[in-house]
Parts: sequence; C-alpha cells; structure tokens
Amino acid sequence: MGNSVRKGKAVLLDQNQVKGVQNCRAGEGDLYNVTKEAAKMKNISPRRNGASTKENIDAKLTVLNYIDTNNVVIFSKTTCNRCKKVKDLLDSFGISYVSVELDKEENGRKLQDVLNELTMAVTIAPFVFVNQKFIGSFETIVKADQESKVEKLFKVNGDDCKEDSYDFDLIVIGGGSGGLAAAKEAAQYDQKVMVLDYVTPSPVGTKWGLGGTCVNVGCIPKKLMHQTALLGQALQDSRKYGWQVEEKVQHSWNMMTDAVKNYINSLNWGYRVALIENRVKYENGYGEFVGPHKIKSTNSKGTEKFHTAKRFIVATGERPRYLGIPGDKEYCITSDDLFSLSYCPGKTLVIGASYVALECAGFLAGLGLDVTVMVRSILLRGFDQEIANKIGDYMEGHGVKFIRSFVPTKIEQIEPGEPGKLKVTAKSSDGTEITEEYNTVLLAIGRDACTRKIGLDTVGVKINEKTGKIPVNDEEQTNVPYIYAIGDVLEDKLELTPVAIQAGRLLARRLYGGSTLKCDYVNVPTTVFTPLEYGACGLSEDSALKKYGEDSIEVYHSYFWPLEWTVPARDSNKCYAKVICNKKDQERVLGFHILGPNAGEITQGFAVAIKCGLTKEQLDSTIGIHPVCAEVFTTLSVTKSSGEELVQSGC
Repeated sequence: MGNSVRKGKAVLLDQNQVKGVQNCRAGEGDLYNVTKEAAKMKNISPRRNGASTKENIDAKLTVLNYIDTNNVVIFSKTTCNRCKKVKDLLDSFGISYVSVELDKEENGRKLQDVLNELTMAVTIAPFVFVNQKFIGSFETIVKADQESKVEKLFKVNGDDCKEDSYDFDLIVIGGGSGGLAAAKEAAQYDQKVMVLDYVTPSPVGTKWGLGGTCVNVGCIPKKLMHQTALLGQALQDSRKYGWQVEEKVQHSWNMMTDAVKNYINSLNWGYRVALIENRVKYENGYGEFVGPHKIKSTNSKGTEKFHTAKRFIVATGERPRYLGIPGDKEYCITSDDLFSLSYCPGKTLVIGASYVALECAGFLAGLGLDVTVMVRSILLRGFDQEIANKIGDYMEGHGVKFIRSFVPTKIEQIEPGEPGKLKVTAKSSDGTEITEEYNTVLLAIGRDACTRKIGLDTVGVKINEKTGKIPVNDEEQTNVPYIYAIGDVLEDKLELTPVAIQAGRLLARRLYGGSTLKCDYVNVPTTVFTPLEYGACGLSEDSALKKYGEDSIEVYHSYFWPLEWTVPARDSNKCYAKVICNKKDQERVLGFHILGPNAGEITQGFAVAIKCGLTKEQLDSTIGIHPVCAEVFTTLSVTKSSGEELVQSGC
C-alpha cells in the first residue's frame, strides 16, 4: 500500500483497516460476492457476468473498505492526466479526499476490475465516490465545474448536510444476531449505519468474535456438541442393526472443539464480510452513552472515540450470572467458556436448572463424562412442568445424577490443572451440608442483561432496576424516543435468537422503509436440545389452565416410540406428545409440545399452523406421514380428563 494512497497531497501510511481485511483468509465464495442488493443500496450495479472468485475477494473487500471508510475517495493513476485534473480541481476547492493510485498497488489490475464491475459504464480512471456512492468520472466532475456545482456534488456546502449533522443515521450497540440483522436491514434503505461490538472477557479470560452469544457461545456450538453426543448413541444403536463396531470407541474433546471453533470462525468472518458488503461500518469498541445522541467507543487498548447518531438500537444481550460465593469466578466456568475449553472437563458439576444447564449436562454425559446437576428447585422454570420432569427422568435414566434442593456455598481449589480438582460445599433448605470433589464446575443459573454499564442512565433510559431489562413499547422504543432496544435485553420478551433477528429487521423497516409491521411475540416456537429434545409452541399446560380456567381446557396426549429405536429396543414410552386446546373456541390449539428426536424440526412445521389458528379438528383431518414421529399429532385421541392408559407397545 504505502505511497499509493494519498489524502489530498499528503501520503497516508496507516492502512491497518485495509491490511486487516486483506489478511483474513477467505471462506465460502458466495459470502464474498458484492450482492445485487448491496450494490443497489448504493446505486451501484454489478455486471451480470462479473463472477466473483476467491482470487479477487481481497481486491473487492479492499475497494469496499476504501469506499466505506472515506467521505470522498478517488481511484486514480499517477500517469493519468484526467485523474490529475480532477484532483487539482478538488484541491482548488479545498475538498479533502483519499486518492488510491491503482498503478502503484500490487493488485491494481484486480482493483480496477472490481471498479469496472461495480460502476458498469466506466472503464478508465478516475473512479470518484462520495459518501459511499459512485458519482462518476472525469466528465462528471468537469461538467459540475462548468455548472458551478462542484461543492454541491461533493456535499461540502452545509445546506446539503443532513439536518442534524450526525455522524450516523443509526448506531447499533451490540453485534449479535439481532443487532446485525437490524444494521444490515437499515443499510438497505441507504442509511449510514455503524455497529459497535465488544466482548468483555469472561472471568477466566474467554472472548470471541463478531456474532454474539448464539453464534459463538450459544445455539451453534451447543447444537454441534449435542449432535456429537447423539452420534455416540447412534454408534451404540448401530450394533443392533448389524454394524460391527469395536466395543471401545474413543472420543477426542480437542478434535471436537477445534472443529466447532473452526466453523464458528468462518461465521465470524462471514459477518464481517456481510457488514462491508452492506456498507455498515463496524467498530470493535465498547459502546457507552455520554450524552444525547452521543456515544463513546472504547477499544481493547483503551483508545476512545466519540460518535453521534440520530437513532440508536441497544442490542447488547446478556452474560452468565455468577453465584456471588467464595471461589465462583476464580474456579468455575460458564457456557461462555465451555465450548472452547482447551481440555476435557472430566467429572463435572453443573449448577442450575435452566435449559442451558440441562443441555450442557446432557451432551457432556453423552460424551461419557461423569455429570451431576445441582438443582435448587424446579427444572426448566417457565416451560411446561410435566415435560420438564419427564426430561429430568430421562436424563437420570441415562446416567446424569441430580442433587435436588441444594445450593452451593463455597468452591475451593484442591489441585490446579487442566482439569484440576475442586471441592464444592453445598447446603440444603433444611440446613444439611454436603461436600464433593469435581474436576469442573459449570454455572448455568441464569443470565443478566448487559445494560447497567452502557450509560443508559446518562441519557435517561429507564431499566428494571432488579433485572436490568429495558421496558419498551410495542415498537421496541424505550422511554427516550431516539433509543430503541431489541433481543434479550427487553423486559417480558422471549430470549431467543430468531426473535431478536425478526424484531431487528422489522424495526429497521418501520424506521426507514415505511412499514407498519410489528414483531409478534406470541406463539413463538422453541426447542430445548436436551438428550431427549423438547419442542414447544404456545402456552404450557400450567399457563393455559391459569389463563383460561380448567373448564375451558382439554389436553390430548400420547406416548410414542420412534421406529428407529425399536430395533435397539431402547427408551420405549419416553417420547411424549400433547396439544392443549380451548374447548370454548372450537378446540383451538393453545399449546403444542413434543418430547422426542428431531423435536425442533417437527415443532417448526406445526408452528406455522398454530400461527394460522390451528384447531384439533384440523389436526385430526390431516393425514399423517408413516412412519415418522410427527405422525402422532394426527392421531391424538386420549384426553387427560378421560384418565385412559397411555402406554404404547409399538411404533
């Protein structure tokens, strides 16, 4: 780079941003195309035959990065007289610009190919971009000079600036799934958008890349490790199907975590590319409000920057909660740490009864580890309790131990190491005290919203002082009109990645696209990836009874036995299905629940029907697919009120 990049007549030597882009290793090719949507957004149309290969990815990203990070950029050549005239003209008006000299760049030919692709009609330098838009070449600038419109063309006249003169139209605080979705959607409407994202390392030092909890330390690695455990069970089943597998099958923790991390790294990179393609500025900085419409961004080196915006979206998510007892932050890990742990955790105590606790305990046990879950009260608070208890019973039947009605009071290190040895002291509600030794203690007792240290009080945004959650109206707007919030930080809203994504996209469309569609937080499907998966949509049985009364509710239910499990002859009468209906409204389905393999896939399909007002009669009139697990919902006939026997003897 070096002397090939100039700002006015001054040489720019610091090209770290571009260098950072070039040094990243390319992944899947389709992630790196300059999409038609991104091009259209900035009035740039790619050639239809401009196929992108991995060889020109760096060139394309370099061009986009120059365009995105400079108000005025000229792609020029030192030997081009036309280019010199344009730069001289801008100098005469005192217009600041960055000049990229293509003939001095190592990959200048490829850069010009990218520019030709982006601009279509233009084939020779200079290529002039203003505020991320291509405005033309030599002829355009000369014509503007002849018509005394140079200042207007380059928007240096104050009258052409945005009315509030903010740095950005929108700043999104938080680079998780919801924040990224909102940012990219807003950019589609020609808004100037920035994403601030910063991961504060966990107490044991774990940190990660762009994408938020779900991608890095949540849904994605969790599901992959759940699949790892399922494959172990499949190996056991395969023997009954005739596969002659050696009795002793080994699992490599490090091989698994390396594979998972590699996949996650590709997602991190894909998000970075997507932001560049959508002309969204990304800054790896901790965002904190310092005044109205103004935010401070602090990077890992402590360097501070200040930015202003017309609107803000808070999408900072949550982080795991700690116990507040001696040794918890010093010796325990959380889900922030587990998925990238550099060693097998060994004998593990999971503290908590959340879905995170049970999912992690489930796949760790599935890998053959000695796992114990310490539970203060009920399992899966907020979920259907009948199903929750069935999950607990299933896990106990498959080797997971439960210590109920105990809470830890102290964690002590006996031996350091990877893993080391820890002594856990716990006390029951009746005062009984127990101690036990483990290699690893995993905390999964809940999560806290990341809202208390981002300056919300400075700008007057109200939060729930107990939970840190942000109350919003039905348009995700806080009590401060120019500040919005989405995702897990919202009070009384579902903490699910797809919900945050949907809310973010719809919010951006309302703010900038003229839409009136709001996010519907009712009848949202979800799945808990315990060893026996649990899918649900709508109300739990307990919630339905509380809301509608016992006289209005009818519950249809049944056990079922997956055909695939019959040959290995395992887990009969463990899988369970039920629908909760409102008898006073044509037996409309209020709640859908399934406990069994592939529960998420099944639930997603039925969620559409429930959204459309599914009734029990419609379920009954639907012909099932045989032999599959979902078929059970087309044949449910036994009601709870009848008290009939549920035990199944075949598939």
